[in-house]
Amino acid sequence: MHCPFCSADDTKVIDSRLAAEGSQVRRRRECVRCGERFTTFETAELVMPRVVKSDGTVQPFDESKIRKGIMLALQKRPVSMESIDASLHRVLSRLRATGEREVRARMIGELLMEELRQLDQVAYVRFASVYRNFDDLAEFRTVLDHLDGVADEPS
Repeated sequence: MHCPFCSADDTKVIDSRLAAEGSQVRRRRECVRCGERFTTFETAELVMPRVVKSDGTVQPFDESKIRKGIMLALQKRPVSMESIDASLHRVLSRLRATGEREVRARMIGELLMEELRQLDQVAYVRFASVYRNFDDLAEFRTVLDHLDGVADEPS
C-alpha cells in the first residue's frame, strides 16, 4: 500500500477491525518513511457474471442499475433501506451462486420481482409493469390476480 501523503511504498498495519457488519476490514496504517497515519478498507472482490440482454448483446454487470430499478419501484413506499439492502444482497448472492460467467437479463429481472413481491406489492406491480412492458389492462389484471392468489395461500 502506497502512502497517500509521500507515496512511499512501505507502510505498516497498526490496527485491524471488522467493519460494515463483517463484510469489510478496516485497517489503520502508518507510513514508515513520513510517519503519517491513514485508514484503508478491504473488501472481497467477488466476480459477478456478465449480463446477456434480450437482443443478445453482453454487458458487464452493473449493480447500480439494479439498485436504481428497485429504488424507482419503491419510491414513496414504506420500506426501510435495511430491507432494500438485504434484498439486493440476496439477489447478488443468488447470481454469484449460479457459478455462470453469463446470465440472462431476464433471470435478473425475475429475481428482482421475487424480492419486490416480498417487500411491497405495490412496488412489485410497478416494477412488473415496466419490466414486462404491459400493453393493456388485461396484463395488469393477470399480475394482480397472481398477487391475490399468493396472498390467499395459507402460510
